[in-house]
Order: sequence, then structure tokens, then C-alpha cells
Amino acid sequence: MINIIIADDHRIFIDGVKSLLDSQPDMKVVAIALNGNELLQVMKGTKADVILMDINMPELNGINATALIKKQYPETKVLVLSMYKTKEFSTALLHAGASGYLLKNTGLNELVNAIKMVHEGKKLLDDQLSTIKEKPRDESEKYTLSKRETEIIKLLAQGLTAPEIGEKIFISHYTVETHRKNLLNKLQLKNTAELIKYAAHLGLLDE
Repeated sequence: MINIIIADDHRIFIDGVKSLLDSQPDMKVVAIALNGNELLQVMKGTKADVILMDINMPELNGINATALIKKQYPETKVLVLSMYKTKEFSTALLHAGASGYLLKNTGLNELVNAIKMVHEGKKLLDDQLSTIKEKPRDESEKYTLSKRETEIIKLLAQGLTAPEIGEKIFISHYTVETHRKNLLNKLQLKNTAELIKYAAHLGLLDE
């Protein structure tokens, strides 16, 4: 029996996947979590063979949660289920210790096979990602960011708002918003989601 935990901030998605997997004779969903911090708490009392991990969750995102889980529970396999069709996210997750990365439009048979593969210790990447050309990034780019900019990116990745970040690091939310806009201009990115994705790709969220 493969014991599974589903971590996703959309309850309707969890319920749907749980229903499908519980119908499999050799799989059982033993717990669910709505964010990364809740997942870490659940892991303290529940043994899991495979975790189905979302990326964009409040409080603690899937990238950081994966890294923490692999440090504390190295035998547990993490299979990412995401809507993001990008190699930057898949690279960041695999670097954090995930065994596989699938898109959420995956069918039941593909998902079941993927769970079995990662449970057996194999690595898996969605075929749809192989057609995407990843824009090369120079690792030296991470050093063009100031300490304050890096701090703000990390807090944005945790899902904090500009006022919350301002209160946490003792600056005004206007200053936070100015830093965010300057980062987008400097890195030629469109929005906060791309900013977090960029930071994850360079490993800034692991530091």
C-alpha cells in the first residue's frame, strides 16, 4: 500500500484527487494539508510514502516545503502537481528534492503511474515541459540584487502583502511596493509571480 498525503490550498482539488486515488487498490490518502506549514505539522504524526505537492500555497510554498521535508524525511518522495508549465519551476522543485513534476491536467492513469514510479525511486518530468525552451540565466545575476531586495523577494514568496512586509522589516508599505516595482524593471519581469519564479530558479528561496 502506498500512503499518500495531498498538499494543496484548493480543497475541491484535494477532494477530487483523494476520491480518485482512494479507488486504487494499492493506494491510500492518509492525510491532507492546505499549506506548507500544515503539511509539516501533519508529517509529525503521519507516515507518508509519497506527497502530492502544490507550488503556490500560503504561509509556506511548495518549493520551500519540499526542501524542508526532504531534510527531515529523506525517504518520503515528493511528486509536484502544478498548473505552471515552466521549466524554471520544475528545475527549482527538483533541486529542492522533488522526485517528479506533473501538470494538473494530467489524467488519472498518468498520475497513478507517476506515483508508482516515484515510490520506486525513479525521477519523473512531465512530457509537456520538454517542449519549452528555458531562458538561460547567468548565476552571477543573483548578486545584482541587494540584501533588502532579496529579503523582500523571500517575504513575497511567503505570500505576505506589502503592508505585512513593511511591518515585518520596519519600512513603509510604499517603500516595499517601490522595491517590488524596481525589481520587476531591473529583472525585466511582468509580475510578482514571475519574480518569485525567478528567485526560485536561482535558489534564493533556499537560502
